[in-house]
Amino acid sequence: MQGNAIIPRYEQRTDDVIVRVVPEFLAEQSNPSDSRFIWAYSVEIDNQSDRDLTVTDRFWQIADSSGQVQEVRAAGVVGETPMVKSGETFRYTSGAPLTAPSGMMRGSYTMRTESGESFDIIVPTFLLDSPHEAHCFN
Repeated sequence: MQGNAIIPRYEQRTDDVIVRVVPEFLAEQSNPSDSRFIWAYSVEIDNQSDRDLTVTDRFWQIADSSGQVQEVRAAGVVGETPMVKSGETFRYTSGAPLTAPSGMMRGSYTMRTESGESFDIIVPTFLLDSPHEAHCFN
């Protein structure tokens, strides 16, 4: 937790899988004078279905407050294609650098069942609001 600030938690359910995200601004790794704003985000994939699921792919759309948008498509998460067994939760932390003080991320994970069926689960849109920019609610 950063000082007395409340760190927001975002949550999205797709069928019986819940994705929770908690972003955190990393002030010690950021350098605003060089337009370097570093974020960590912790993700939980909570499999409440009756099937074991494997995370095969990820898609991210990252937009910063200056209007720059980048998309990331890659296999798995953090170098893994983890299996999330029925009733279990997989957790990981990753990061995102921005060149503007604030932004947002959204995305999806492709999940595969043991029978080979694939489907996407939604990652909730989450805000990356640094202390270096006034907050604006749209």
